[in-house]
Amino acid sequence: MFLIFYFEAHFFQLDSLGNVSTYYFNYIYCNIWEGDCQPHQDDDTQQVPSRDLWAGFSQDYISLLHQWYCNLGQCCESGDCRITNNITGLAFDLQTKLHGQHLAQSVVLKAIQGFINNPESNKPLTLSFHGWSGTGKNFVARMIADHLYRDGVKSECVRLFIAPFHFPHARLVDTYKGQLREAIRDMVLRCPQTLFIFDEAEKLHPGLIDAIKPYMDHYDNVDGVSYRRSIFLFLSNIGGATITDVALDFWHSGQNREDIGMEDLEHRLRTETMESQGGFAQSELMSGHLIDFFVPFLPLEYRHVKLCARDAYAARGLESDEATLDEVAKAMLYFPKEERLFSAQGCKSVPQRINFFLP
Repeated sequence: MFLIFYFEAHFFQLDSLGNVSTYYFNYIYCNIWEGDCQPHQDDDTQQVPSRDLWAGFSQDYISLLHQWYCNLGQCCESGDCRITNNITGLAFDLQTKLHGQHLAQSVVLKAIQGFINNPESNKPLTLSFHGWSGTGKNFVARMIADHLYRDGVKSECVRLFIAPFHFPHARLVDTYKGQLREAIRDMVLRCPQTLFIFDEAEKLHPGLIDAIKPYMDHYDNVDGVSYRRSIFLFLSNIGGATITDVALDFWHSGQNREDIGMEDLEHRLRTETMESQGGFAQSELMSGHLIDFFVPFLPLEYRHVKLCARDAYAARGLESDEATLDEVAKAMLYFPKEERLFSAQGCKSVPQRINFFLP
């Protein structure tokens, strides 16, 4: 399909039209035809035409070109269509779909909302999620992606790295450094508000973390690129035992788990992270105090597993009753052995477990 625009000579300056046309040609070539090109911030032909540049054009032309360009999925009334920043939706899902994690609910929402609402932040947002497998770290990371980006984890503004999968060999750490720095730079050039997720972060080589430390620091830019609107999430099992010990202490003393506060865990988590084996403890990320929040994920109890089972049934469009939910919850393993208080697998295997209870 070809669009033909007719212009009156007095409506524009020839050089302005040239810049606009070149920009849109570059956009189509790079993103629609997938040509071999890279964006360059200092190249005017790679930049979205500014408001001043449009001053000489008729409103009809601007509206028609805007509609055509936005149909390609690149802009909205509020800006970049790829970014939704739905804080209300994030708050609702954290409250209704994340079970047994009152600390994570509060800290994550406060951190994300504060960062999004402060365009003048002096550094990227860096969060470190801690707790045993199945407690909701990946679930919350996906939730953040779903509510900040139109296409969720599939967005071109979201990048997931799994330490043992993407960086398996210590002898290749120098190669990984270059690849990781290039990937981060390329992502941020294409989408300034990029979400980077590092799963199993405790297995990252310390040199690899230090290689990307400048991108999380208080710099205006690194080699001409600003990373201040980026978000970095690190997910690890570090601190799982400490978090469990605190939860057990509260249970043994007859206190509600909901009374556990960040003051009971944050310092201990920070200390354990710095003393742990692996990349975190030895990296400048810790010594430079660049992690904004250490987010604890508590071990889940029987009642929380039942809620996860209820959600798993609902996700399949199936109804469930209390007896069925009890059966699913009872099929899980619990610890410590004497109390059988916490689910050993959290909610991770619940969707698979319910297969055994389907007719």
